[in-house]
Amino acid sequence: MLRILAGRTATCEGPTRREVLRVGGLSLLSGVTLPRLLQAEAQGARRPRVAKSVILVNLFGGPSHLDMFDMKPNAPAEVRGEFQPIATTVPGLQICEHMPLIAQWMHRAALIRSVTHTYNSHNPYAVLTGFTGGDDRENYFTKRSDHPGIGSVCQFLGMEQADMPCHAYLPCHPGYSQGLRRAGPYGGYLGRQYDPIFAVCDPKFDREFIQDKEFYNPIAPYGAPRLPSLEDLPDVSIDRMRRRHSFLEEVNGAMTLLERSQDTRGMSLFQRKALTLLTSNRARAAFDLSQEPETLKARYGPTLFGTSALIARRLVEAGVTFVGVTTESRGAGHWDSHNNNFGMLKTFNLPNLDQIATALVDDLAQRGLLETTLVAIMGEMGRAPKVNRAAGRDHWPQCGFALLVGAGVKEGFVLGASDKLGAYPTDHPITPGDLVATIYHLLGVDPELMVPDLTGRPIAIAHGGKPIEAILA
Repeated sequence: MLRILAGRTATCEGPTRREVLRVGGLSLLSGVTLPRLLQAEAQGARRPRVAKSVILVNLFGGPSHLDMFDMKPNAPAEVRGEFQPIATTVPGLQICEHMPLIAQWMHRAALIRSVTHTYNSHNPYAVLTGFTGGDDRENYFTKRSDHPGIGSVCQFLGMEQADMPCHAYLPCHPGYSQGLRRAGPYGGYLGRQYDPIFAVCDPKFDREFIQDKEFYNPIAPYGAPRLPSLEDLPDVSIDRMRRRHSFLEEVNGAMTLLERSQDTRGMSLFQRKALTLLTSNRARAAFDLSQEPETLKARYGPTLFGTSALIARRLVEAGVTFVGVTTESRGAGHWDSHNNNFGMLKTFNLPNLDQIATALVDDLAQRGLLETTLVAIMGEMGRAPKVNRAAGRDHWPQCGFALLVGAGVKEGFVLGASDKLGAYPTDHPITPGDLVATIYHLLGVDPELMVPDLTGRPIAIAHGGKPIEAILA
């Protein structure tokens, strides 16, 4: 059943523009917030909640499914590649030899080997929204008309604690290594007040290098992300705050400027949220790794992504609903292996993932948090079946994988299969929308819930995706 925003007068087609504007006006002028409206007038939009939190590890760049979880040892050499498969704790399931630790807990996970779409882009837009109808050139940069990410929708529905963010991203915002902001994790047409808090980082390396010349040479980044300072946050300077305060006084009560007032109100809320977090003892404590024993920190490892995973665990422990960890950095970590695919994976990517994923799952389990935390590991695409002349694999969104473990998913379960070359799914094709819908479902949110875009048009938050019933416990 579709869940919509405008209460009794709405139909299954969604609210009219007038109804959406009336909701917006109530929210702006009388303090009736949308979460309260949803609770009072759209009972059923929220469902029983299996997962209290989600940690989504985005393997930025597109991980090679053929060299990880969907190996083809009997295929021709130019397809099967250089790695050998090893047995896992799931009978009959083999994965790459360079993930021996993960192989030992596959009986706790649900593996999907048939993720497929046609959105060929290096941003987490599809991963975090479920929308695959975008354009690579357009969605490389976030914009106000984007669809909102999972964490933004959760915040929109009131799923946050007063002194903690609803959603956070580590070690920094997607795109930071290239000086841009990739589409995906933002509030989009819901408003800037639903943007996440992004950590900031300054990774260190064993030696100096020029990134453009060594893009395919894995040089490990070290260090830990940190909570941003006031100077790190966009649009939160004292001068800007004063100017916006004056502007709000000027437009107060001007109904003809309703949309503009909503934007400025949203920015004010964003500012207040940012300042609240900077002064929150709980938020600062979540980033303080000195509170963790050295033995545990060693299990995660000293890389930027290991410390990010440890902070992710601390954030969900502190009550954050959605934490994104992206393996993007200057240096090693990205999975865009057009060249040196096997060197990148063998030297850094696979051992690093093996270590941090195992540490995270074990740590959550030992603390009793895995039953209420969903860990999702995936990339924005897979890699091409045929190895190219540069010993790399090119983009291939037509087939990929997702690994899910924790709250609400079956253990030791494998869904889907690909053809003998790993090019296309032959069984149970799964879209990014289906994955996003599954995450919403486990968080207790109806994935068919609709929210208004900038024109007032109702848009389903999972873009037609359906929960993957086969993997649900």
